[in-house]
Amino acid sequence: MARVPKGATLRQSLTNGVAPDVRDPEHVLEGLLGPVRPKRVDEPASDDDPVTPELAQDIDFDGLSLEEYAKPDVATVQRNDAQAHDFEEEKQQFEGLHRDIANCDQLLLSVETYLTSFKADLAAVAQEIETLQNWSANLNTKLDNRKVVEKVLGPEVEALIIPPAVIKKLVEGNVDDVWVKALAEFERRTKLIDKKLSQPDSSSAAAESLRPLIENVSDKAVERIRDYVVAQIKALRSPNINAQIIQQKSFLRYCNVFAFLATRQPQLADEISQAYVNTMRWYYTANFARYRVSLEKMHVHVIDQTDAIALDPTKRVVKAGTPTHNTFSVGRRTDVLKTSSDSAVPAHLAEDDKSMHYLEIPFRAFNLALIDNASTEYAFLTEFFTKHTFHTTRAHFNSIFQPVFDLGLALTKSLTEQSLDALGILICVRLNQHFAFELQRRKIPALEGYINGTNMLLWPRFQQVIDIHCDSIRKFTASLPTKPAGSSALSLTTSTTSQSTAPHPLTQRFANFVHAILVLSSEAGDDEPIGSSLRRLRKEYEAFLVRSSKGVAEARKREKLLYNNYSLVSTILADTEGKMAEEVKGRFEGLREDFGVDS
Repeated sequence: MARVPKGATLRQSLTNGVAPDVRDPEHVLEGLLGPVRPKRVDEPASDDDPVTPELAQDIDFDGLSLEEYAKPDVATVQRNDAQAHDFEEEKQQFEGLHRDIANCDQLLLSVETYLTSFKADLAAVAQEIETLQNWSANLNTKLDNRKVVEKVLGPEVEALIIPPAVIKKLVEGNVDDVWVKALAEFERRTKLIDKKLSQPDSSSAAAESLRPLIENVSDKAVERIRDYVVAQIKALRSPNINAQIIQQKSFLRYCNVFAFLATRQPQLADEISQAYVNTMRWYYTANFARYRVSLEKMHVHVIDQTDAIALDPTKRVVKAGTPTHNTFSVGRRTDVLKTSSDSAVPAHLAEDDKSMHYLEIPFRAFNLALIDNASTEYAFLTEFFTKHTFHTTRAHFNSIFQPVFDLGLALTKSLTEQSLDALGILICVRLNQHFAFELQRRKIPALEGYINGTNMLLWPRFQQVIDIHCDSIRKFTASLPTKPAGSSALSLTTSTTSQSTAPHPLTQRFANFVHAILVLSSEAGDDEPIGSSLRRLRKEYEAFLVRSSKGVAEARKREKLLYNNYSLVSTILADTEGKMAEEVKGRFEGLREDFGVDS
C-alpha cells in the first residue's frame, strides 16, 4: 500500500479508498467491538462514544497507512521488551517486598491482639489480687481465731489421740524395739485418757468412744506378747541352747512388754510364769546333772581310815600306781581360796583331766557354777517379772533350783562322807563362806538355805573326822606301856641307853595338822567349832606324850623327850596368825618351858 503523503489527514486517507486486499477497518472494529449501537436522541454524550469524523480529521499518521502506522517499530519493540524484562525483575522484588509488608501487617495485627488480650488479663489479675487480698484477710482472721481455740483445745485433743501408726505396729508388726516403743507410747496415751475419764467433772464423749478401741488394741497386744514369750520359752528347750543369751536378748530386752501383759491379764501372766519356771527347772536340772557326772570323773585322792593320824604311814598298804598325798600338810592347797578366777571348770575339761586333785576342787567347780547361774537367774526373775512380790519371786526361784540344790548337797555328801580329809573339808567350809560373802555382795538372798545346808553337811563331818583322829591317838596311847620295860639293873641300863628322846613321828603329823587348821582358820569366828575340835585333839596328843614319856625310866630323858616334842610343835606353829593360833602357840610354848632342860 502506498504511503500517505506527509501532512495528509485521516479523512483524506479514508476518501482515497483502501487497497483491495485490506479489510474495511469499520468491519474490523465491529468484529472486535461489536456492532455500533445507534444513539438515542435523549441519551447524553459519553466519553466512550466513537470518534466523530471531525475528530478523525485531526489525527496525523505521518503519511502512513493505518496498518503501517499501527505496525510497531523494531527499536521501539526492543526497547519495550527490555523495559518489560526490567519490569518483570523489579516486579518480583516488589512482590517479595509486598509479601514481607503483608507478613509484618499480620504480625503487628497478632501483637495488637495479644496486647489487647494482655491488657484485659491485667485487669482480671488486678481484680483477682483484690479478691485474694480480701480472702487473705479473712483467712488471717480465721487463723487467729483457730489459734485461740487450738491453744485451749490442743492439750485436750492431744490427750485423746492415739496415732494410727502406733496401732498398726501393735496389731501387725513384729515384736522388736520399734514395737516396744509403740507399746510404750500406746500405754502412755492410754493412761492420759484413763486419767481424764477418772476426773469427776469429765464427760468427754470422744474419750468414751475410745474405750472400745483401747480394749481391742490392748487385747491384740496381749496376744502378741503371749505368743512371743511362749516362743522364747520353747526355744529354751532346744538342745545345747544357752539360756542366758535368750534371757538377755529376748526376755530382758523386752521386759516392759511382759509387765503390760501382767497388768492387763494377771492370770495369763501367772500361767506363763509357771511355764517358764517348769522349763528352767528342767534346763538347770539336766545341765547340772551332766556337770556333776563330769566332775565325778575327776581323779580325787582317797583319804580313808588308813590315813588316821596315829597310824604309821609306812605300814599303810597302798595299791601300785596310787599317787602319794600328804593328808596333814596344807601346802599349796590354800591357792584355791586365793585364786582370782571366777570361772568353773568346763565339763569336757573335767572329763579329760587325768591329774589327781583333792576333794575341794570338784566341790568348788560345782558350787561356783551353781552360784553364778543362780545369781543370774534370780536377777532375771526380779527384773523380768516385775509385778511379782518378793515372796513369789523367791518361791519361783526355789522351785527352779531346788533339784540343783539337791544335786549340790548330794555331791558334797559323796565327797566327804567317806573321806578323812579334814583339811579338804575345812577348805570346803571356807569356800562356802566365800560364796556366802559373794552372794551378799551381789544381794542374792535366795541361796541362803543352800549355803546353810552345805554348812550342815561340812561342819558335822569335820568334827567326825577330828573325832576319828582323836580316837586313833587314844587307841595308840592305850597301846603304849605305862612303865619302863624290864626290872633288873642290867635291863634298865640297856633299855635306858636304847630309848631315844627325839620327837615322835606322830608329833610331826600332829604339828603339821594343827598348823594347817590354824592357817585355814586365821580369820575364824568364835562361833565356829574349830576351837573345841583343836582342844580335843590337843588333849589326846598331850595324853599321848605323857603316856609315851612313862616308858622312859630316866627322868632327865623323859623331860628331854617332852621338851623336844613340844619344841617341835612350837617351831612348826610359829608362823601361824590369828586369835586361835596365838592361844594354841601359847599353850605349847608354856609346855615347852615347863619341861625346859639343858641340851
